[in-house]
Amino acid sequence: MDPQANSSIEDSVKEACGIFGVFDHENAVELAYYGLYALQHRGQESAGIACLMDGRIKSYLGMGLVGEVFRDEFFAKFKSRHAIGHTRYSTAGSSNIRNAQPITIDYAGGQISVAHNGNVTNGWRLRRELEEQGSIFQTTSDSEVVLHLLARPEIRSQPDPIAAALRRLQGAFCFIFLTPEGIIAARDENGFRPLVLARLGPATLVASETCAFDMLGAEYLGEVAPGEIVRIDARGITRSRYAESKRVSHCIFEHVYFARPDSRVFNQNVHLVRKAFGRQLALEAPAQADLVVPVPDSGNSAAQGYSEQSGIPLEQGFIRNHYVGRTFIQPSQGQRDIGVKIKLNAVRDVVKGRRVVVIDDSIIRGTTSKGRVRRLRDAGAKEIHLRISCPPTRHPCFYGIDFPDPKELIANQMGSVEAICRFLEIDSLAYLSVEGMLKAMDKPGNFCAACFTGDYPVEYDAEFDKNAMEGARARR
Repeated sequence: MDPQANSSIEDSVKEACGIFGVFDHENAVELAYYGLYALQHRGQESAGIACLMDGRIKSYLGMGLVGEVFRDEFFAKFKSRHAIGHTRYSTAGSSNIRNAQPITIDYAGGQISVAHNGNVTNGWRLRRELEEQGSIFQTTSDSEVVLHLLARPEIRSQPDPIAAALRRLQGAFCFIFLTPEGIIAARDENGFRPLVLARLGPATLVASETCAFDMLGAEYLGEVAPGEIVRIDARGITRSRYAESKRVSHCIFEHVYFARPDSRVFNQNVHLVRKAFGRQLALEAPAQADLVVPVPDSGNSAAQGYSEQSGIPLEQGFIRNHYVGRTFIQPSQGQRDIGVKIKLNAVRDVVKGRRVVVIDDSIIRGTTSKGRVRRLRDAGAKEIHLRISCPPTRHPCFYGIDFPDPKELIANQMGSVEAICRFLEIDSLAYLSVEGMLKAMDKPGNFCAACFTGDYPVEYDAEFDKNAMEGARARR
């Protein structure tokens, strides 16, 4: 591995998508918009809303952030009591308008629209089978597979076609379907990704995270269970199982990085879990230092826990610019590099001459971490001790995280902590242990930590592996 060769790649990981649904609210479209705004952190490439108007599903999709896609003319034309929405970051399928969601189709069973979060690990095999049977795909996204399954006569003739289609899928997936009758929410039998329900007056809401409910003043009702289908229509809420959960495998990275700290994910508050990570990290990897400095924003909570446990004062040694544009769309390498530097600036008067413990959520490729260290050195930091609030990421993920290629993982390619420490040019480096990380969870046996351990709870086929890595490289 030559980490310098990919210096333009940001070290942050990307998660598949955010999804949101509203049933029976006079301002469903507006609520979907605000829900997607709250879930913007889960996907910044495209956004879309589908709603029911005059008995037909109509959708509006666009590339970019939620606030860029939906303008006044959209709200003037789209009004409905039922809507679903989606924010996307591609982990399967390229980044273009063709792959924006929700995906809406007309088929023999009527009209249906779907918003998807996750990765279908047997999606490429199913796609090939369906194409051989005559299906013509309009996107390169694995999300479209479920719609083609629903269109198959042998699936459509089943008492519950959606349940029959979902039983063909493997991997990590949360779906929200919109039909002329109502909304259907479903979650894979392992429960990799979060999917939650809420009530707002007569309306029922579905979302990837509870933070989308909080801003609307909705009452949290609980999770869609692993292997469950929840139907929301004029008769109310109907819950059923399409599969029994054999092994609950919540993604631990939701708590490490993805989810907003104000969300309740897998029935635990994200901020408090991250604080617990930091406290345990201070016990496992103490440092002789003057300051604890978080890397904003996902390192903030862990840094607070580390500071409280160690007694070392917490300081804001980095300031994040929240108004910088998305660096990956800048036209030249020079502009991308400047954009990355603008995002985070070291505070010279805080760190100069001081021994600093820097708390970050993870190191994936190492390039951005190295840039941050340089900025601290340039600002006069005397010593830099980097502490990471999760274990080394050594293995690819096939369940909705954008690091499928082990060649891009610095912990996989460099092997030892000492080698990574030398590459980053820091005084010391330590990671939280797997055991220490899981101590923070109410039910530690219910979490997937495959990216750290290599223990994959769901099989993936070689074709998925190949296509996922090729897609990741293409997006860079």
